[in-house]
Amino acid sequence: MVKNSFISVISQEENRGSVEFQVFSFTNKIRRLTSHLELHRKDYLSQRGLRKILGKRQRLLAYLSKKNRVRYKELIGQLNIREPKTR
Repeated sequence: MVKNSFISVISQEENRGSVEFQVFSFTNKIRRLTSHLELHRKDYLSQRGLRKILGKRQRLLAYLSKKNRVRYKELIGQLNIREPKTR
C-alpha cells in the first residue's frame, strides 16, 4: 500500500506538524475509510467524514504545491495518490 521507507523517514523526523506528515496521516485514514465503505455502502456518516478528510488533504496539497513544488512532487510520488498528467 504505502512504501515502508517513507513511513520510517516520517516517523524518524517526529515532525507531526509538517504538511507531509499531515497528508500522510490523512492518506492512511482515507484508505482505511475506503475499505470500510466497500463493505458498508450505506454508512453515510463515514462517507461524510471521508469527504471532509479528502477536502483537507486537497487543501494541504494545494498549499504545498504553491509553496514548494519539489516537495509536493516527491510526496505525491511516494504516496502514489495522484495520476501523472499526460498530454
